[in-house]
Amino acid sequence: MDTMRERFASTVSRLLDDDPRLAVVLAEIGKDGFADAQRAHPDRVINVGIREQLLVGVGGGLALTGMRPILHTFASFLVERPFEQLKLDFGHQGVGGVLVSAAGSYDWPAGGLTHMAPGDVALMDTLDGWTVHVPGHPDEAEALLRDAAGAGDDSVYVRLSAHANAAPRTIAPGRFLTVREGRGGVVVAVGPMLDGVLAAVEGLDVTVLYATTVRPFDGRALRAAAGAAAADVVLVEPYLAGTSTAAANDALADVPHRVLGLGIARRELRRYGTIEEHLAGQGLDAVSLRERIGGFLRLT
Repeated sequence: MDTMRERFASTVSRLLDDDPRLAVVLAEIGKDGFADAQRAHPDRVINVGIREQLLVGVGGGLALTGMRPILHTFASFLVERPFEQLKLDFGHQGVGGVLVSAAGSYDWPAGGLTHMAPGDVALMDTLDGWTVHVPGHPDEAEALLRDAAGAGDDSVYVRLSAHANAAPRTIAPGRFLTVREGRGGVVVAVGPMLDGVLAAVEGLDVTVLYATTVRPFDGRALRAAAGAAAADVVLVEPYLAGTSTAAANDALADVPHRVLGLGIARRELRRYGTIEEHLAGQGLDAVSLRERIGGFLRLT
């Protein structure tokens, strides 16, 4: 199976052939995946070098001319480092584009904290009007990328990861998918967390919702799953713990409820290890999730 990043490069390269409005802006990272596309479209595949603020500035400038820019690099270099440019060159200028990140929270542990961005979605949440997609499989990434590329002039962030579920789901952009139903609480699994969540809740009487779009937050689906009575909700996100807690609380504002937000802690894991070891270190492996979810929902 190809990775989400590999699918991103192949999908967007094909889209460039079909849509003259699209342009790709890179900051060195990912350039090899677009080598053929750059030869075919030298004016629409632009590598600015290791200049992430310029990456965003060029993207905003292209959007001002009516182009649909697709910007790509690691999340820490795409969201955190040039955040002021995102705020001004896209938000303040009133233009849209597509941000596509890689490396996520801990995809490349050996890279250390400079190549990790567990706070990226929370940071994007401070900006107005951004759609945020978090696919859990390369097939889902392709579907969301195609939707984002053709989304008029909207602002879209697509968070890719090396961490993926074993199989894709039939998803609809903007909607949560009901994977299973139960009566003992609701667990919302975001993107690549789904497989671990399903393993963790095996045998437990809970509803599992699968979220590949987290902004806007599908409050209607959560309300429907929670019902009109008192509700307990667990959010399992592959980025900063609690990022979507406020959104869940807002969705259930008139319903007695409790919300537990699970994700990446603020404390830094200073050992490299592997993705699996980082999951375990953050309490996001299946064994830890079962204990945390079951304890909160009083099911174990």
